Amino acid sequence: MKVVIVGGVAGGASCATRLRRLDESAEIIIFERGAHVSYANCGLPYFIGGEIEREEDLTVASPAFLRRRFNIDVRVLSEVVAVDAAAHTVTVRTPEKEYTEKYDKLVLAPGAGAKTLGLSGEGVFTLRDVRDTLELDAFIRENGVQSALVAGGGFIGVEIAENFVRRGLQVTLAEFAPQLMPPLDAEMAQLVKEELEKGGVTVRTSTGVKSVQKTDGGVKVTLTDGSSLTTGVVVLAMGVAPETALAKAAGLKLTESGGIWTDENMRTSNADIYAAGDAIGVIGPDGAPALIPLAGPANRQGRSVADNIAGGSSSNGKKVLGASVVKVFSLTFASVGRNEKQLLRAGVKYKKAYCFPLTHAGYYPGASQLTLKLLFGENGEIFGAQAAGRENVEKQIDVISVLMACGGSVHDMARAELCYAPPYNSAKSPVNMLGFIAENILSGLCPTVYVEDLNKESFVLDVRTPSECAQGGIPGAVNIPLDELRQNLDKLPKDRRIAVSCAVGLRGYLGVRILRQRGFDAADLSGGYRMYALMNRAGLLKQE
Repeated sequence: MKVVIVGGVAGGASCATRLRRLDESAEIIIFERGAHVSYANCGLPYFIGGEIEREEDLTVASPAFLRRRFNIDVRVLSEVVAVDAAAHTVTVRTPEKEYTEKYDKLVLAPGAGAKTLGLSGEGVFTLRDVRDTLELDAFIRENGVQSALVAGGGFIGVEIAENFVRRGLQVTLAEFAPQLMPPLDAEMAQLVKEELEKGGVTVRTSTGVKSVQKTDGGVKVTLTDGSSLTTGVVVLAMGVAPETALAKAAGLKLTESGGIWTDENMRTSNADIYAAGDAIGVIGPDGAPALIPLAGPANRQGRSVADNIAGGSSSNGKKVLGASVVKVFSLTFASVGRNEKQLLRAGVKYKKAYCFPLTHAGYYPGASQLTLKLLFGENGEIFGAQAAGRENVEKQIDVISVLMACGGSVHDMARAELCYAPPYNSAKSPVNMLGFIAENILSGLCPTVYVEDLNKESFVLDVRTPSECAQGGIPGAVNIPLDELRQNLDKLPKDRRIAVSCAVGLRGYLGVRILRQRGFDAADLSGGYRMYALMNRAGLLKQE
């Protein structure tokens, strides 16, 4: 059997090596248009910042290694420009010639290309592969670049902005959308913005790049708000689009989301052609077609393709929850599943819970506070989660992601048995705490209101201490410390709902339990004053 694979990196290379482990007799050829067949594309920004010092560390497996260890015929600088599905051939173009190659099974793993919106020119770069990275690095060194503009506030944009700062550049990040990091909701994305600004990045949201022009002083960038600036280098990090040209030309079916269609076994609409990686359409966390270009799913998809070519039946990586994580200076941000924006667009009813637990037991030195957000349904189903903090952030999201993949609920979060020792966790882990809060909301034990629900008619009871309130509070709130609440019930109305606020929600919950058992209509303000202050900084509060 002769298997031709178009593209290396995550999907293609994992498919090739898995197939060799399954079938020693198969003839396996990888065509890669670039010079590197298997490289750490997620590590490219860190090479620019000097965190990864050597070029060779970006290479996961060289062509020579794949030939020697796995007997795979790797042909770099070889671009597949056409597929003849009827003849079972591909047309390959190299710097020297163009030729055709026969196949029994074909695997398309061309990846996704950076969106440029027609912007290009000297000093303007994307960051898709090792070549891009080396060219960017050389341009900065050779031209003595002192400043940079990053267009786009997604994963690559945020990471390259940080690494430009580490390299000593003055950095501006321009994002056309109102917020950074699309997987996060606006209030969580505000924390990303603040951390970038704390690190020295000038962040401009609701501002895109309109045009770029090389000048004697660098690159003149005109922004969509009409302003302009001159910078040393521009990196376009405005997202990616699946490489589907080959599939279209071959008559293969595409998904509604624009990726290559595959069935549960990663087979395209042609029985002898499979596909994997960033170019394919997947099933998103809502069960609908989606594009989710992440390295983890791409690796699993490539592995599944190999299993299926070898006679098995595997769909690992076809359904994608979108678990992801990003480092922003001293903070880490992670998420999985759907966010509020997606749920609202889909018309899905949902509830949410905020939690601010410590990263490990508070009495053990070094604990810091996490910011967690959970979105869930009326039956306890988990829709998504987001987290931010200095450490143990992705750990919480990983646990929730596994529960989601297994069909778990908030009740499973509450009873999850997780490792505990004071240096690593709390006996009631952050995941448990989120589950407890969600259960209390669903059971009616603790009705909840949210910061965005408040208006000038709301009665807000702040149960923090006076010294805490002196540091800032919700305008118009009545302050009665929690420990004095039982002695001051006569100061509260029984004909109005009382939103009980504290620092983060715990004392608010205790106050709600006291009041509801005494006939008051009380609800906990989820996230307390901390969430109010965060949403206020993000400009998300109602202006009345």
